[in-house]
Amino acid sequence: MLITDQQYQRLMKEYNNRGVLVHAAMKAGIDPKTARRYVRAGQGPQELKTVHTWRTRVDPLVTIWPAAERWLEETPELEAKMLFEHLVAEHAGVDGGALRTFQRRVTQWRRQHGPAKEVCFAQVREPGQSLQFDWTHAGELEITIGGVAYPHQLAHAVLPYSNWEWAVPCQTESVLSLKLGVQEAYWRLGGVTAQLQTDQSSTATHQLRRGKSERGYNTEYLAMCVHLGVEPRTIAVKCPNQNGDVESAQGHLKRRLNQYLLLRRSRDFADVAIYAAFVAKVCTGINALRRVKIAEETACLRPLPATRFPQAQELTARISCYSTARVKNCAYSVPSRLIGALVQARVSEAEVSLHYLGEAVAVYPRSHSQEPRIDYRHVIDSLIRKPGAFARYRYREELFPRAVFRQAYDRLEAVDESKATARYLRLLQLAAEFGEDRVAGALGTLLRQGELPLADAIEVGLREPVVARAVDLAAFIPDLGAYDCLITEVAS
Repeated sequence: MLITDQQYQRLMKEYNNRGVLVHAAMKAGIDPKTARRYVRAGQGPQELKTVHTWRTRVDPLVTIWPAAERWLEETPELEAKMLFEHLVAEHAGVDGGALRTFQRRVTQWRRQHGPAKEVCFAQVREPGQSLQFDWTHAGELEITIGGVAYPHQLAHAVLPYSNWEWAVPCQTESVLSLKLGVQEAYWRLGGVTAQLQTDQSSTATHQLRRGKSERGYNTEYLAMCVHLGVEPRTIAVKCPNQNGDVESAQGHLKRRLNQYLLLRRSRDFADVAIYAAFVAKVCTGINALRRVKIAEETACLRPLPATRFPQAQELTARISCYSTARVKNCAYSVPSRLIGALVQARVSEAEVSLHYLGEAVAVYPRSHSQEPRIDYRHVIDSLIRKPGAFARYRYREELFPRAVFRQAYDRLEAVDESKATARYLRLLQLAAEFGEDRVAGALGTLLRQGELPLADAIEVGLREPVVARAVDLAAFIPDLGAYDCLITEVAS
């Protein structure tokens, strides 16, 4: 019976100390007969191990191995499994269950005769020298926001020396998410590195020209680097291994996020801000395991600039006759009084706000899929005057702000199609006047009761004054004895 090296060392130590074989065998956890054999031999398990130089069964690969060697010499990139299946099909009588034996034989042949493999070279990391940044798709986390699927990416930053990391949810691989992710990381660290390293595959950092291998930095990325006081560095094209620290950390981060989601028992979040806080909490937990090296690294960081580089992009747009402005190839509505005017659009990773003379006139969650953002309040007055435009309105689906409004329209259309549009637009007008929540609640009540959701019936309830219910309060009866104490104190 073979024992481990640790058992042999314990056996000999106990035997040399006490000279009692049975006691030493018990301490080492082995049979006394086995212990006696090793003590008498004075050799460990490796020295006593018998090396078999003969076969114990017939070689199942004897008929195909010469052909396999020829294939491997000519095409060494062939996979062992595919080659085995090919050879079994060509040679009758070969044991098809010998795949694992064939794979081991191929591995041994490649180590003896195969081509040289790519060598990885360990790099010396200097604290505070570089921050690696990249994006990673996080669809496999299956996150939902308010019950709706939230396909997104993580803007991920890593310090190669300490493996400190930070991640921020974002929608696209854009210069806006780059500015958000990089600056969130630096401000969490409390300092900046000497270099900021990215790849060359994104327009967020580079100007990509079709048919040209040379790729220069775009002006906005360079402006951010100048503001932060960091040197932009890039890796070679199609060489993600040069950004290996962040590339490797992405898989580990997503696995850890998935584990915390399992413990949370839900992948749904009320809003994106709560989900971002969840990601930040996980990153904080990861970094807590690396305190020593992180302390070394933060001591070498350069000071932060006084302010962040602007994370919103400012554009100018003219309001069309449709009462919309086109921003990043997407339509956003504004009050119709601004038709023909020039407005300033401030575009961030999360939202788009439209301003006229410095005043915000509309704020929307940013559309990343070029879906329009139309507020019915901006166009309802014109639609009431032109109800015929509703049927083929380009942004018609945006005029159903909630599911209950769509259900109300379908109910109206089923009863009288000719009057459905005018009746529904009147409901939208009431929502703009009295509030969407109140009208939506009234619509839900009528639909549940099986009644027709008409504006006249809803308006009566909306115009009724809200009377505050009086609250009965118990009369306050003071304790007069407390005043006697005050008089006594003054007299004294």
